[in-house]
Amino acid sequence: MVTTTNSPKKQFLDKERAFVLWFEDVGMSDVSLVGGKNASLGEMIQQLTPKGINVPGGFATTAYAYRYFIEQAGIESKLRELFADLDVEDLNNLRSRGKQARTLILNTPFPEELQAAITEAYSQLCQRYSVDSEYCNRYEGEEKEQCQKFNNNVDVAVRSSATAEDLPDASFAGQQETYLNVHGVQSVLEACHKCFASLFTDRAISYRTARDFDHFDVALSVGVQKMVRSDLATSGVMFSIDTETGFKDAALITAAYGLGENVVQGAVNPDEYTVFKPTLTGHHPILDKRLGSKEIKMVYDLGGSKLTKNVPTSASERIRYAINDEEILQLAKWACQIESHYSQVRDAYTPMDMEWAKDGVTGELFIVQARPETVQSQKAKNVIQTYRLEKTGDVLVTGRAVGDKIGAGKARVILNVSQIDQFQAGEVLVTNKTDPDWEPIMKKASAIVTNQGGRTCHAAIIAREMGIPAIVGCGDATKNIRSKQEVTISCAEGEEGKVYAGSIPFTVEETRLDNLPQTKTQILMNVGNPEAAFSLSAIPCDGVGLARLEFIIANQIKVHPLALLKFDELQDFGDKMNIAQLTINYPRKPDFFVEKLARGIATIAAAFYPKPVIVRMSDFKSNEYANLLGGKQFEPTEENPMLGWRGASRYYDPKYRDAFALECQAFKRVRADMGLTNVIPMIPFCRTPDEGRKVLEEMAQHGLVRGENDLQVYVMCEVPSNVLLADEFSQVFDGFSIGSNDLTQLTLGLDRDSSLVAHLFDERNPGVKAMLQIAIAKARQNNRKIGICGQAPSDYPEIAEFLVQQGINSISLNPDSVLKTRLKIAEAEQNIG
Repeated sequence: MVTTTNSPKKQFLDKERAFVLWFEDVGMSDVSLVGGKNASLGEMIQQLTPKGINVPGGFATTAYAYRYFIEQAGIESKLRELFADLDVEDLNNLRSRGKQARTLILNTPFPEELQAAITEAYSQLCQRYSVDSEYCNRYEGEEKEQCQKFNNNVDVAVRSSATAEDLPDASFAGQQETYLNVHGVQSVLEACHKCFASLFTDRAISYRTARDFDHFDVALSVGVQKMVRSDLATSGVMFSIDTETGFKDAALITAAYGLGENVVQGAVNPDEYTVFKPTLTGHHPILDKRLGSKEIKMVYDLGGSKLTKNVPTSASERIRYAINDEEILQLAKWACQIESHYSQVRDAYTPMDMEWAKDGVTGELFIVQARPETVQSQKAKNVIQTYRLEKTGDVLVTGRAVGDKIGAGKARVILNVSQIDQFQAGEVLVTNKTDPDWEPIMKKASAIVTNQGGRTCHAAIIAREMGIPAIVGCGDATKNIRSKQEVTISCAEGEEGKVYAGSIPFTVEETRLDNLPQTKTQILMNVGNPEAAFSLSAIPCDGVGLARLEFIIANQIKVHPLALLKFDELQDFGDKMNIAQLTINYPRKPDFFVEKLARGIATIAAAFYPKPVIVRMSDFKSNEYANLLGGKQFEPTEENPMLGWRGASRYYDPKYRDAFALECQAFKRVRADMGLTNVIPMIPFCRTPDEGRKVLEEMAQHGLVRGENDLQVYVMCEVPSNVLLADEFSQVFDGFSIGSNDLTQLTLGLDRDSSLVAHLFDERNPGVKAMLQIAIAKARQNNRKIGICGQAPSDYPEIAEFLVQQGINSISLNPDSVLKTRLKIAEAEQNIG
C-alpha cells in the first residue's frame, strides 16, 4: 500500500489507496478521493497558480484514509445502529445521536499507518515552508519565540472536506469543523481526528438528511494547509456574482481584520466592495464601497490556552477600509479568472464563492478556498417574482437586506444555540449571529434577523439557500424585537432591509419572460435608485432612458456641493458637524461628492452595460438644494423655483459652476476610469441653444468633450422653446428626451405642484400632443434620436401608442410598466405596419 510520498512533486502510483495526497497532485476529477474543498485547492494550485493566483500549499488525507479508519476499527456497524432511529425533527434525538457518533470516533485511535502518513506529510510541509534561521532575528521576545516555533512546526489550517461538498446545487459549507493556527505533529493529528468526528455534527446530520444524502455514502477528507498570516492583516469572502440579484457582471468582496472565520460566521459587519467585471482590464471599476463596523478581529492566541482569540479593533481601524483599491481590483480579477476556469471545467457558467486572506508578514494576497455558488446559479431565469408591501408601519430595526422577498410571523429571540429547541416552525428567528449549529431550525424559519454579519455571512448564505428573507447586521435586533411579537420582514425595498411591527399584508407578482414580443421602438427604463439597478436589469429592456442624479445626491451624498467646496466658510455649526462626520475619510471634502456620485452613476450604468444609459445631470430647484446639508447658505429664495434657477442655467453661472465641475468630474471618472462609456449625460431645462453651448464649454473644461471617447450629450425636451427651436438645438446636442411633465405644465401654463390647477394637468391634452408631434418630426428631420422619459407613457398606454405612431425612437418607462407597455407598443407597431 502506498501511503504518502517522499516528495510533494512525485505522483502517486495508486491514488485510490493513498492515505495522503498533496494538493498539487489532485484536481476537480478527484472529488471522490479528497472532497470538494481539497479537490478545488488542488485544481487552483495546478491550473491557476501558474497564472499568478496565490494559493497556500498543503496536503489532504483521503476518503480512503477515512474509510480505512472506520473499517479497521470496526465502528461502521455501531454508527449504523446509532442512526437506525434517527429523527432530525426531534432536536433531542438529533443531539443524542450526533454526540454518541462523535464520541465513538474520537475514542477510537487512528491506525498506526495513518498516523505515520500524516506525520510524514506534515514534516515535509514544515521543510517546504521553513525559513532561514536568521529570519526570526527580526523579532524580539515572545514574537521571536513564536517565529522559531512556527519555523520548526509550521502553522496550518486543518479543514474538513466531505466528498459530498461544494456541489453546484448544495454547498454543505461549514457543516464540518475547521481548526486554525495548528502547529506541531501531535496537534495536527488531534485536529484531523476531530475533523473525522465532525462528519457527524448535528448540523451535518440534519443538512444531509434534508438533502437526501446517505450518511454512509459520504466520506471525510482533511486538508492541512499552510496558514496565511491574516491575523496580522485582513481577510474575507468574495463572490463572482451579486449574491442578492444574481447579476453576473459584478464581483462582491467583503473584508475585515484578522482571520476570516469572523466574516464567514457573521461575527463582524465587514466592509463590502462591488466591482464591475467586464471593464476590469485597463480600468478601475469599483462600483461601491461600504464601510463596515469591524468591531473585533480574530488573531493567534500567542502563549495562551487557545489556538485563536477575538480582540477589539482600534477606533482608527474601524473608520478605514480594510483593503485598498489596488487590492480590491486584484481580488476581483482573481474572481474572474477562477470563475472562468471553473466554467470551463464544468462546461457551464459557474459563479464562484471564494475565501481570501492577506498575509500580514509578506503583504501578499491568497485564495484559501473556492467553491461553486449554489443559490443564484440555480434560479430559474425566465420568471421574475416581485414582492410588494401593501402599506408600511413602524420600523423596529433595519439592516442589510438578503434577497428581495418579504416574510412575516411571530418573532423568536434566541441568544444561545443551546436554546434552539424553543423555536417553532414558521417563526422569525432573531439572534445575534448564526453558525452551522443553528441550521436544524433555520430551515423551519419564515425569516431570519441578526445583529451581526454582512451579505456573505452564514445567516445570509443559508437564508438564500432556503429561499427565505433575512436582514443581517441590524446591531440591536435582539433588544428591539420581543419574542412572540408579530413582525414583517421586508427585503423588497432596496439594500436596506426593514423589520416592521405587526403583520403587514403584501403581494407577490410573478411574471414570465418567455415569448415577449420584440419591438422596433426601443423600450428603455427609468431608474433612480442605484441600489435597485442590478435587480431591475433582469427586466428585458434596451437600456435606461432616465437616471436622475437627484436621488443619488439626496439619499447617498446628502450634502450641498458648495458646502463641501467651501466647508471652512460654513456658518451652521450643526450642518458642519454632520458634514465632517460624513466625510471623515476624505481629506479633500469635494472628493466625497465626486466619488459617491460617480459610484451611483456607475452602478446604474454597469447594470445595463453595454446598453445606453442616459443620465440627467442635476435638476434640483433652489428650494430643494436648500434642504441639503449646508444648502441654505448658498441658495436664493425664489417665488417660483419651478421656473427659476434650475438645470442648465446653473451650470455656467459663476455662483454655481464650481459645483457643476464636481458633476463633470464624476461623469469623467465613470466613463474614463471605470470604462462605462455607455453613459450619456443629458442636460435638463436648457432654455436656449446658446445656453446649451455654454454648458458644453463648461463640460469640455473638465474633460467631457462631445465626440471624444464616443461621448454623446442629450438635451431634455421640456420647454416649448426646445420644440420650436428643435432645428437649432439639433446642432448643439446629439439627441432629445422629452420630459412630458414639464412640457405639459409649460404648454398648458400651469404649476403642476399647485393643487388648485392640478385637475387641468393632462398629457393627453391636444395641445400637448401637438407639441410631442412637432418635436418628434423635427428631431427625425435633423437625424437626431428622440425618446420620452416622462410619466405619460407609464400612466397612459394610449400615449405610448400615439408616440409610436409618430415614429419616436424610444420610450422610457417606470419599471412596473415595462412589460405591460411593451405588449401595447408591439400591438401598435403591428397595427401601423
